[in-house]
Amino acid sequence: MKKTILITLSVVAALVFTGCNSDFLDRSSKVTMTDNADYWTKGTNIRLFVDGAYNQYFTGYNSGWTSTKTPTCFARNECSDDISTGSAQYDILLTNPNDNWYRSEGVRLLVRRGGTGWDFSWIRKWNTLMARLDEFKDYYTQEEYNHWMGVARFFRAFEYSTIVQSFGDVPYYDHVLGNDEFDEQYKDRDPRTTVMQKCMEDFDFAMANIRTNDGNDYLNRYVAATMASRCMLFEGTWYIYHKNDPAMKTCSNVDALAKTFLEKARDYAQIVIDSGKYSFNTEFNALFGTYSGGRPAGNEVLLYRCYNDGLAIRHCIASYCNMREGQAGFANLSTLKAWICNDGQPYTSSTVENADSFEMKNLVASRDPRFEATFYRGATQLNGTGIYTVKFIDREGPDIWADGTNTGRPEFRSNTNLNGYPCVRYAETVLNWIEAKAELADKFGGAAVTQADLDKSINAIRNRPIAAAAAARGVKKTAPLQLGNLPNDPARTSALEAGTHAGIVNSPLIWEIRRERRMEFFSENFRTLDIRRWGKLELMQGVNNPDIMLGCWANLEEAVAVPADDPTLRPYTIASAMATNGNLRVQKADGTIVTYNGSNLADMKGFLVPANVRDRGNIGGVKQYLEPICRDVINDYANKSKEGKEYKITQNPGWEE
Repeated sequence: MKKTILITLSVVAALVFTGCNSDFLDRSSKVTMTDNADYWTKGTNIRLFVDGAYNQYFTGYNSGWTSTKTPTCFARNECSDDISTGSAQYDILLTNPNDNWYRSEGVRLLVRRGGTGWDFSWIRKWNTLMARLDEFKDYYTQEEYNHWMGVARFFRAFEYSTIVQSFGDVPYYDHVLGNDEFDEQYKDRDPRTTVMQKCMEDFDFAMANIRTNDGNDYLNRYVAATMASRCMLFEGTWYIYHKNDPAMKTCSNVDALAKTFLEKARDYAQIVIDSGKYSFNTEFNALFGTYSGGRPAGNEVLLYRCYNDGLAIRHCIASYCNMREGQAGFANLSTLKAWICNDGQPYTSSTVENADSFEMKNLVASRDPRFEATFYRGATQLNGTGIYTVKFIDREGPDIWADGTNTGRPEFRSNTNLNGYPCVRYAETVLNWIEAKAELADKFGGAAVTQADLDKSINAIRNRPIAAAAAARGVKKTAPLQLGNLPNDPARTSALEAGTHAGIVNSPLIWEIRRERRMEFFSENFRTLDIRRWGKLELMQGVNNPDIMLGCWANLEEAVAVPADDPTLRPYTIASAMATNGNLRVQKADGTIVTYNGSNLADMKGFLVPANVRDRGNIGGVKQYLEPICRDVINDYANKSKEGKEYKITQNPGWEE
């Protein structure tokens, strides 16, 4: 009673002091969206509505201590054959979880596979924008309407593409559902082919209507084209390497659609290439290590996320590349063996000096320049494999450790890092393009890839400038890839590759295109999606691929001292390694394991073995290539059926209970 009286008195007082002014009572909120003409007829509001999605789709280094969708240095964000951990390897989903995908349990596991959750809120957002643009169309010029409709349709298609990548078939909605439209809300899943054809239509509209320039680091036609080519390449190659999977039985015209989607991937990327706006004139490390709100020099980056100290927009990822912090996920021997030597040959056939050495100092000098820009030049005790990622900090950062405190440089410590992230790069454009062309030629009789195609894609990337500091360490540009002299890597037809879901890669050219992606995008959350679409998840299991359980080759007797020719090199500290790793072991060339006992340093020469390393759970079988429909969703359908009509959602094959 007392509460009711107080509320009534408050309302009366408000009326008295305002004189019952209805204008005052009817004023719209300044902090919440009003879903009417006052909001939707203002162009600035449309932009604000769209801007809310940038952190979702262009995450970069995220912000503060948040690590979701960031490079794998600070947190366990990638689950692939590139990344290993001490102790047990990160598992992907092995059993169907209870909770819905937009809550913590699902997101935590899905992020490791490059996936997204069973969450259609972003689809609703873009459908809402399209509905309002149509409702208030008379308030916009035709160009404004077309642009913002193109933006909305692009983001809807991109969001649907990521959901399909996780789950395969999904229910498709092209309009905002009402609260009582239960038949739509609880309909079964549509075939992925149906959904992705709708996405292709959206992408086509976006290519024709999004502005070519809407301001620095806003979505434009070229950004959209690169991201659309990413989605179409995933879908086209999925149909090639998974067309006989049980989950594809709901789909029709799979071969024809694979060809269509690959043609779209090629054509969307061609839009960017033909613009002439982008090239490879930026040193690799500068793409990721440029500070204080500035963009990297050159014109390789299509969309960049800046950080700003004055606006308190900072991150923590560079702090985990500064040679003072341990890393959660670290590169392994499998990664090292994949990097091409600077003569353009795999280590097994290269004539470069020390090409078959897996000591970091020799790898830096013998491998493609991106290796030196990605990894520290010496073995380190800061992680179990000795391979420390320095890709996401500037060149000065890894050597700052020597001052003993690192307190004077906030950009290298804590969550106050300011280097920006190239969210969309021209390298992806041309690598999507060349892969789509190669697959079309190999599988569908398309035009053969030419030397000119390689020169404007892979070879253009290899011709990037090299930093002076890298050249001083003996780093050289990698020789061009030549159609008439393609490497014949024995790994391509190995028993390891033959044992994967898709089997060996028959085309040496496609193999080299895949290698180029692996080097270019290390730790950028591409590799997991790539090996899923190529049918290669089995590479993530140590029982199949023992190299993921090992690190670089280390001669620890030499590594504990600073070499005279490189006084800034951080020495390997045995005591610190023992404290960090629990035990210190190496695997010799003959496969024997040696454990450090305090007096056998001279014998500690071999591949570093992460402490307590253990393989991940079984990931064999096609069911692991898609995520399950979790129990909460299944139960929601079943519970709604109790109200008088049956609703049921189909589970992905292999996940039935």
